[in-house]
Amino acid sequence: MPAVWLVLGGIVSVQFGAAIAKGLFDEIHPTALVWLRLVTSAVALLVIARPRLTGRSGRDWATVVGFGLSLGVMNWSIYQAFARIPLGIAVTLEFIGPLTVALSGSRRWRDLTWVLLAGAGVVLLGAEPAHLTVAGVLFALLAGASWGAYILLSAGTGRRWPGLDGLAVASVIATLLLTPAAIVRNDGAFTDPRLLGLGAAVGLLSSVIPYSFEITALRRIRPSLFGILMSLEPAVAALAALLVLHEFLTGTQWIAVCCVVAASVGATRASPPRAEPMPD
Repeated sequence: MPAVWLVLGGIVSVQFGAAIAKGLFDEIHPTALVWLRLVTSAVALLVIARPRLTGRSGRDWATVVGFGLSLGVMNWSIYQAFARIPLGIAVTLEFIGPLTVALSGSRRWRDLTWVLLAGAGVVLLGAEPAHLTVAGVLFALLAGASWGAYILLSAGTGRRWPGLDGLAVASVIATLLLTPAAIVRNDGAFTDPRLLGLGAAVGLLSSVIPYSFEITALRRIRPSLFGILMSLEPAVAALAALLVLHEFLTGTQWIAVCCVVAASVGATRASPPRAEPMPD
């Protein structure tokens, strides 16, 4: 499958998974739910990848540990933001991370044009009056910073670990990072078969599918182009919120959606079919 379609498929999967997860917060704490998501991802990837751990250099391990930490913090902080502010606003603020990666990696004026257009869409999407909290905004910004680190470390992990080996190991690291907090916050959810099943479904939609797609795509395209393509995130988040949570778009938000879609289409058309290998 072309790398661009892998990225787009991952975006759709993760945002609909996020909308489903937000609808469960009345029954399960966000920290416990994100742990179920990560544990599902870790188990599935370990079974699929069966990563080889021997013969790895210290730099290989440093890269995958950093990847795992960014993965855990990104997932935990965005779920904390979802619990405090609207889904579309949270994703808009989170998008600052990959947008920064895209801007810093651009080398052509054409790429910069798409980044600026996507940025305009982000600004418009966040311009609508909404109930915001300081904690929610800060959690979303932390998720954005972690997302930027995730993009760069995912590319490095993909170069150093074959197949899905690096992602499987990183998922285990992220799960271990959140285990103590999840135990404290589970509120009996871990003994409810229905919630366990829903948590597993969220894990497949929000972790296994998108992260597998993304780490595969990042072996073929530049991190900067990946960041530009991720400009679709706010638009897909708004659509998922509309269909799953019945959060309707305003006129300004529809304009923002058009901006980010146009930027993503432009970036996709402008990119070569396959990027040159990235230096180690």
